[in-house]
Amino acid sequence: MQNFEFLNPTRIIFGEGREGQVGEWTAKYGKKVLLHYGGGSIKKSGLYDKIVESLKSSNVDFIELGGVQPNPRLALAQRGIELARAEKVDFVLAVGGGSTIDSAKAISIGVPYSGNVWDFYAGKAQAQAALPIGVVLTIPAAGSESSNSSVITNEDGMLKYGLNTDVFVPKFAILNPELTFTLPAYQTAAGATDMLAHVMERYFTNTTNVDLSDKLCEALMKSITKNAPNAIAEPENYDARAEVMWCGTLAHNNLVGMGRVGDWASHAIEHELSALFDIAHGAGLAIIFPAWMKYVYKHDIQRFCQFAVNVFGVEHNFAYPEKSALEGIERLELFFKKIGMPTHLTEANLPDVEANIRLMAKKAASRGSLGQFVKLDAEAIEKIYHIAL
Repeated sequence: MQNFEFLNPTRIIFGEGREGQVGEWTAKYGKKVLLHYGGGSIKKSGLYDKIVESLKSSNVDFIELGGVQPNPRLALAQRGIELARAEKVDFVLAVGGGSTIDSAKAISIGVPYSGNVWDFYAGKAQAQAALPIGVVLTIPAAGSESSNSSVITNEDGMLKYGLNTDVFVPKFAILNPELTFTLPAYQTAAGATDMLAHVMERYFTNTTNVDLSDKLCEALMKSITKNAPNAIAEPENYDARAEVMWCGTLAHNNLVGMGRVGDWASHAIEHELSALFDIAHGAGLAIIFPAWMKYVYKHDIQRFCQFAVNVFGVEHNFAYPEKSALEGIERLELFFKKIGMPTHLTEANLPDVEANIRLMAKKAASRGSLGQFVKLDAEAIEKIYHIAL
């Protein structure tokens, strides 16, 4: 196990009806709020009215900016920065899923910065300050509600880059599983895939003597694979929804990654796919992660065997551990298919995807080799895309 520091300051406010407390919590940090949300589903569901009522009852003034889309765009974040400055906003409230939260994070660091907020994502500057953020989560998936991560797509070149900085970790996150009852099955499945990928990125490591975090990772993966199908089959199953929602937070609040070096190649490879074709991030990960596994598993067959046995209950073949390892990858693909995710690029109906493989591989490797478990150059990334076909 490696040296580490762990701090996660986000207060999690979990349970039925807790969104009614958003005004009370927001008032602790700000007097004028930018209410940031997506395409309007929060208005159809009645959540918007609850949020507004709670803010008003706590004497919190607000302006709003909707329109966040999956794979959130830089242009909207820049518009939010200009709006927040003009209106002298002192707090950003994100109501939605990971895309909305990531966009809110970009706004929060852009307001006090004199340059272009893209500088942070492009690695040209480091964020030193941010407006405080709060979250009402409606889509459990990205774990952005208590992480130090944000991903933004720049329409100029369709560049999808991530940023990690502690300055925009949310102050609080309200998680009511009831708010996820109306999620379409596909969105629930994509979310479960995203959180499973967050755990696997940390699980496949070269760091040794990480028994405790291995077991934490395995417990999360088993809970996701058990409860996500139940949440899809019974959309108003509160217990299944609650388990999935809490798994999404724990998968990406850095707890299970402490003391070990994660990989993160699959996320970067998928980012090129969703940037170019606008596929749901979770669906892209369901395609890319098994392909990555098939390319790298021989690097540490024992770890893949451990994954197969401890997560999917594969019988440990001591004479031929490679068989167990490969069966674990197959079981993962079967899980993705069970919940309605594509597992190959040909299933995703992406136009001219094969013709763009070399371009995506070059873009993925443009800032250096990917991955820590196995280092990947553009040629290796291209092979993984071909496996994913």
